[in-house]
Amino acid sequence: MRRFVLARLAQVVVILFLILTVLFVLFRLAPGDPVSRLVDPNLTPEEAAHLIRQLGLDQPLTTQYLLYLKNFFTGNFGYSFHYGRPVAEVIWERLPNTVLLFTTAVVLSALVGVSWGKIAAWYQGRWSDTALTILALVTHTLFLPWVALLMVWVFAYHLGLFPITGMISPEVWLDPQAGVWARVVDVAWHMVLPLATLFIMHFGSYLLIMRSAMLDTLKEDYILTARAKGLPQKVIRNHHAAPNAALPVVTSVGLSLAFSINGGALTETVFSWPGIGRELVLAVSQNDYPLAQAAFLLIATVVLLSNLIVDVLYAYLDPRIRY
Repeated sequence: MRRFVLARLAQVVVILFLILTVLFVLFRLAPGDPVSRLVDPNLTPEEAAHLIRQLGLDQPLTTQYLLYLKNFFTGNFGYSFHYGRPVAEVIWERLPNTVLLFTTAVVLSALVGVSWGKIAAWYQGRWSDTALTILALVTHTLFLPWVALLMVWVFAYHLGLFPITGMISPEVWLDPQAGVWARVVDVAWHMVLPLATLFIMHFGSYLLIMRSAMLDTLKEDYILTARAKGLPQKVIRNHHAAPNAALPVVTSVGLSLAFSINGGALTETVFSWPGIGRELVLAVSQNDYPLAQAAFLLIATVVLLSNLIVDVLYAYLDPRIRY
């Protein structure tokens, strides 16, 4: 196991270096000019040239690339062209919002999907299995922006039950008398619609994965042995079949948590949720190289490490797996 982990860590380093290089090249080849967005028309040519020199945009690409690598390995991601602030500040300011929304959505979707998938497989061919499978297939094939806009149109605009956009209510957070509980409730109230949208889009995939894995597990010899021993059906389902069938779900949940770090650009944009995904869209549209590169690198790093963690977890969850 130790040799495997060290080998995978070496792979992570190599792949991350390749991703660093590809991102640098792609953003330089993208259409648009960040300099024209940065330079105030009222600045004199000398002042504009000084600003460009400060940002290092007048240097050759090779020099920019070497400086880019040096800054990355020293934890310096530069300054955002759009915000005029250190990129690290912008990232860490938005990251908790993304983690809160998408981690909650993934965990809730996985819990419900695994539970219902287990039931669907156990009652294969019955009406409950048919109903749950159809529900999962329908929700899994829905178009996310359409679902998000429908949620806003029905529950926020027409019924007025939830806020249309944003994460907080300014009147609550600017009120000095508002306590911690009032602010927590306010954030939860704003989170209902994006959370419901993500739940609808994702629980079906966990249900289908769990159902398929559970059907295969129920054919194993140890399940027949457990039934021959006269164990209760609930014990066989929950303590013998379900834990082994959950291995593919562990992979899916691990990767979902990793990719959720990008905040689901569409979801955050529709609901104006101030997270990494929304900032990524803004950074790309504004040719904000430092912010966009840092966001993509954060996503890539988390995904690579999550793959490693999932592989290690497999060996602990299933004793038959050895590296």
